[in-house]
Amino acid sequence: MAYSQILRRLREEKTNYRRRTALLKSKRDFVTVKISNENTQVQIHKPEISGDKVISSAHSRFLLKKGWNGSRKNIPAAYLTGYFAGKKALAKGGKDVILYRGTDKYTPRMAAALKGIIDAGLTSPAEPESFPSEDRLKGEHLKVKNDVQKIKSTIDSEVKSV
Repeated sequence: MAYSQILRRLREEKTNYRRRTALLKSKRDFVTVKISNENTQVQIHKPEISGDKVISSAHSRFLLKKGWNGSRKNIPAAYLTGYFAGKKALAKGGKDVILYRGTDKYTPRMAAALKGIIDAGLTSPAEPESFPSEDRLKGEHLKVKNDVQKIKSTIDSEVKSV
């Protein structure tokens, strides 16, 4: 019986190669959403032969500068982080993106980040039913309230000035 070596990233459950191949064949920009214990990070990539190039990136720590209180990994924080990354990508010429989740499960926070990217002006093939409700995006269900609309307007004015 011969030993067949399994690819390291497949063995570590970091890369789904079938999904990655389909993504690269589409030749479209793609979005990755990573949610850690404290923060949310959204990046928009352009696939290239030499490796993926990051077009724009946003981390939920920027919300602290805008007066954010509470968690930076909840649904409204993911929405605003996606909105900020989408605005930065739009300023650099991005048009349409697809979500690449790799081996991660599709969660409401991931959906909120994608909704933020779509609201920023980029297009993405997504069903409206898959997004959280507007009340959840605004944080009505949370104990610590934040003004999401005010932070969105500061993001709009900040990205236009850059």
